[in-house]
Amino acid sequence: MKSPSTPVTSLATLMSALSGAEPRNLDLQTSVVCPYSITLPPGFSLTGKDKDRCVLSFSNGDGIGLTADNQVSGITIIAMPSVRAIYTQAGISDMGTITLSDLAVTGQVSILTRAGTDRLDLVVDGLRIAACDSRRYSEQPQKYGVNVYQGALTVYNFNGDANSRIKASLTNVVVGARNAPVLGSGIFVSGFGDQSGLVELEKLTTGAVYSTGMLPYGTADMITAGVFIVYGVHAKRVEHFGEIVTYGVNDMVLDTWGTVDRWIAHAPVVSYGPSGIGFVNFGTVDDFVAEAEVVTHGLGARGFNQYDGTVRNIRFKSIETFGDGSIGIQVSKPVGTIVVDEGVTTHGSIGNTLVKGVNMQLPAEAFSVKPGGLVEKLVVGGNLATHGAKVTTYAIEGGKVSAIDIKGKVLAHGQGSNAILVAGKGSTPLTNLRAHAKDGQALVEAGGDITDRAGFKAE
Repeated sequence: MKSPSTPVTSLATLMSALSGAEPRNLDLQTSVVCPYSITLPPGFSLTGKDKDRCVLSFSNGDGIGLTADNQVSGITIIAMPSVRAIYTQAGISDMGTITLSDLAVTGQVSILTRAGTDRLDLVVDGLRIAACDSRRYSEQPQKYGVNVYQGALTVYNFNGDANSRIKASLTNVVVGARNAPVLGSGIFVSGFGDQSGLVELEKLTTGAVYSTGMLPYGTADMITAGVFIVYGVHAKRVEHFGEIVTYGVNDMVLDTWGTVDRWIAHAPVVSYGPSGIGFVNFGTVDDFVAEAEVVTHGLGARGFNQYDGTVRNIRFKSIETFGDGSIGIQVSKPVGTIVVDEGVTTHGSIGNTLVKGVNMQLPAEAFSVKPGGLVEKLVVGGNLATHGAKVTTYAIEGGKVSAIDIKGKVLAHGQGSNAILVAGKGSTPLTNLRAHAKDGQALVEAGGDITDRAGFKAE
């Protein structure tokens, strides 16, 4: 049975409709300024037909509180960027289905469940968040020596009960604007921990996302991301149809501590800040594809890092980094096949970068495999190239590469830079590989194992 509809043309009619005993649809038909937060009772919905004239503004504090089986669609919601424009109330065991669609929002959209809430089905389709500052919220995931800021869109199961679940579908989400990023993370989805308070994410699709954490340079214990799939989350599909860009210190672009079956970026992945990694994986990813370029500009801002977990198949169009300490690809855990359609290029030398909550000095190597790292196969359609001084282009330092197919060359253009290093009991084939160092050595062997030299040529 369809709920009755009540036209909302003023603050008075809005408050009167909210006091009704039976679930109803509140049909916003104009612009209303509300001096305080409102709460939609269970079963109530708030809708409009035109986001340009159906505007609900909140001049003090938070915006719309959700309880259970609520829908908000077709309106513009304006709150201060530092507050929650849409948020969930605590203490309801079964929140039913919450639907958010065709919304333009200023302020945080916070879907956060706490102890006592065991079930929520969340559907988001068509959400644009223009501005948000989510840095003040104290509920933050902690692991690997760092905390994570919440996002402009936050979906967070903060109930540690092993049986609690959020089931979510998040589609057509746009956050921030070019050179006008939201503050904190962009899109943040998290469970309570690795094994409890879980989130089942059917799909996440985005347009463009722009974010920055505004962290001071040198910060080692706090990070953000443009899109962060945190622990306790199993995402079946994550797909980006617009560029994902971060601007600040420790602002990862794409990051996961959880599980993602398939992750596709159709548009560029870009970082401008120090220690901002294009894609960093501490979780388990089956397939990752970056169809456009991955580019980082900041000091210590790497292209791809695999520090925990695994990725079974990963493909990039290209990776290019410009800062000192900005490694192209670094692996320290077992992974499957890495394919780079074009090439990996770094322009920096040695510089400071954040690794697992510790700032350290690293050279801007194009490809690096550390102890514990294993790459089943590396395929590169173009060159691996470095331009900075005192770096190595292809560095196998204690890790292992089982097979390679590098169609271009391994090039070291910088002063005192070497093309290939095999050291520390690391191993790799150099099958049909061509290497050249302009002002260094084409090959340095330092206690490593070259498993196949057939066709290797030092030029």
